[in-house]
Amino acid sequence: MSDWLIAQEGTQTGLYLSMALALSAAVLHAIFGALQKGRHDPWLSRAGIDVFAFLMALPVALFVVPWPEPHMVPILAAVFVIHVAYKILQAMTYTRGAYTVVYPVVRGTGPLFTVIGAWLIFGETFNLWQWLGVAVLLGGIYGLALYNLRKITEGRDRLVPALLFAVATGAMVALYTTFDAYGIRSTADPFTFLAWFFVIDSVFMPLVNARRMLALPRAELASLLRRGFVGALVAFCSFGGIMLATRLGPVGQAAVLRETSTVFAALIGWLMLGESTGPRRVALMGLIAAGAIIVQLAA
Repeated sequence: MSDWLIAQEGTQTGLYLSMALALSAAVLHAIFGALQKGRHDPWLSRAGIDVFAFLMALPVALFVVPWPEPHMVPILAAVFVIHVAYKILQAMTYTRGAYTVVYPVVRGTGPLFTVIGAWLIFGETFNLWQWLGVAVLLGGIYGLALYNLRKITEGRDRLVPALLFAVATGAMVALYTTFDAYGIRSTADPFTFLAWFFVIDSVFMPLVNARRMLALPRAELASLLRRGFVGALVAFCSFGGIMLATRLGPVGQAAVLRETSTVFAALIGWLMLGESTGPRRVALMGLIAAGAIIVQLAA
């Protein structure tokens, strides 16, 4: 599998595969966000997810994939620090603001900084039409956040700090997207990076929240762990998919395409979380999709 995947790098097949992986990651990331914003406290939800991510990734890292090369050790250490900061900011965002308000802000901030980071680190450039696509996408995302903001009646006193945390979380999304792309491109076997990424990325939240998890009533803990198992499977496919996409194709394009997750998040918020929708929100979601399409077609 690794040899075949590596052989697709720089080919038209690899580009198409990168686009498919990024779009799949968009759907799955919206589901992943809803799982964290669902029944349980986002801190506990992420801890439950990471318990199973660690248990499933560790044997693969130890016994299936090749061991990381020595130069990968500091890269993986930096990945750990970046993702811990991201998880803390994300949990603080979700505990303060409505999902349909803060999620678009997080995802809208991410692609702009990622495109800039991809230019600085990988020398990737966007043409004028692609930048127009980015502007259309961001207009739809932030427009959706503003529209949702007008509809919120509960917890408005927490919205300003929630939005500030959302912007900071979006900046961390850009940082981890760019740095993870650097990491997965730095190793001979991409699955080595992925396996060890999930191992080291899954340690922090369960340790920090262990006491709270063990204090839950048995029924609540069972519910949390069931959600955590599903969330871990979604995380493998979502985060793994976007990282493979950035190895096979341009980082900036993959990041923009993934931000169609906002469209799927709005649908999930409506269908699963009971949050309202309407024609204006549908139009704004259409802008998001149109922006992503423009970026891809103008490449």
